[in-house]
Amino acid sequence: MSRTLRVIDDKRPRPKEKPLRVAIATNDMEHLNAHFGSAKKFAVYDVWTAGYQFIAAHEFDNVTQQKGKHDDVDDKITPKVEALNDCALLFALAVGGPSAAKLVRAGVHPIKRKDPEVIDDVLAQVQTMLQGTPPPFLRKILGTYEKPDFMDDYDLEETV
Repeated sequence: MSRTLRVIDDKRPRPKEKPLRVAIATNDMEHLNAHFGSAKKFAVYDVWTAGYQFIAAHEFDNVTQQKGKHDDVDDKITPKVEALNDCALLFALAVGGPSAAKLVRAGVHPIKRKDPEVIDDVLAQVQTMLQGTPPPFLRKILGTYEKPDFMDDYDLEETV
């Protein structure tokens, strides 16, 4: 069984820039402290260069046992992927290969972290990425990625 709590508040001012929707695998809603498959909850935030806002919490009763093996009879991964389909990034302590493939196909970029972290610290790091020069995968997600034109490096008259 899964439950979703969404924040409905249209009165808060929102920046004009497009937010980056980020999910965090958590068991306590305060820390990034869970593997994707065994996470009981996902905290979802919109992140801008100047701040972030809690958007939703997805809670799951049916989780994996974090042993690296999944039960083929009971699919515990697909409902999680479907719940995160509007997120661009997912932070977790670990994501197995098949789960990562499902996430990527759904348009969610998984990011593994080595150790547990406070959610606010993770969101501050995302803000810092947005304020500086984001990595190419993030620029692509944000729609600001321009492929380099290597044709400028060649003198077309010399190749004739």
